Amino acid sequence: MRFLIDRCAGRRLAEWLREQGHDVVESQEWGADPGDRVLLDRAAVEDRVLVTMDKDFGKFLFVEGTPHCGLVRLPDVLADERIRLMDQILTRFGSELREKAVITVRGERIRISRSKPHSS
Repeated sequence: MRFLIDRCAGRRLAEWLREQGHDVVESQEWGADPGDRVLLDRAAVEDRVLVTMDKDFGKFLFVEGTPHCGLVRLPDVLADERIRLMDQILTRFGSELREKAVITVRGERIRISRSKPHSS
């Protein structure tokens, strides 16, 4: 699977995903933070699942209908837990991610959502 890791999600998670055989790009490789919209757009263009801790992507996906290739949101997840939870997500919900699902982790609860195309 192809991932774009937001700088807030951490280098350790990116390295672990690479060790699992995934194609991973880290946003910190580009220098200054380009902003959430740019990250989401770039992930979509490169056919990557965006992994972030930011909570504000819901607005882009569910209100504005911004195209994407899947999103994993890990708000408030401590660094030590991110790898364990990501392993669980990939094991249990890999097919949903391949279908461009939005996965949000809150504590031990994992929520799967699907954004619909935006209609004007």
